[in-house]
Amino acid sequence: MPALKVTDENFDETIGNKDKPVLIKFGAEWCSPCKMIAGPLNELADEMSDQILIGDHDIDNSPNAPTKFGVRGVPTMLLFKGGEVVDSKVGAASKEDIKSWINSKVR
Repeated sequence: MPALKVTDENFDETIGNKDKPVLIKFGAEWCSPCKMIAGPLNELADEMSDQILIGDHDIDNSPNAPTKFGVRGVPTMLLFKGGEVVDSKVGAASKEDIKSWINSKVR
C-alpha cells in the first residue's frame, strides 16, 4: 500500500486522524533525496499500517501546509499525534532509521 497522497485540501483531515499517529513526508518531483525515501516509506506504510498512517505531500502542488509548518527543505518528515507535530526529521534516511525514529516517538 503506497503512502497516502496528501494535499492542502485534505491535510487537516489527514493529520487529525485520532486512531493513529500520522507521518507526512513533504517533498517534490525534482528532489532526488525525496525519491530515495519514497520506496522505503511506501514499504513502511504497508508494514506499519496498524500503527501509523504515512502520507506524501507535494510542496509544489500544495504549498500552504508546508508554509504553515515552516518546512524549509525537502524531504522533511513531520510526525503528528492528534493533529499536533510531535517531531520532525529533515533529509533522506534509511528505512531502518525512519522505522526506529517512528517507533521512538509513537510508543
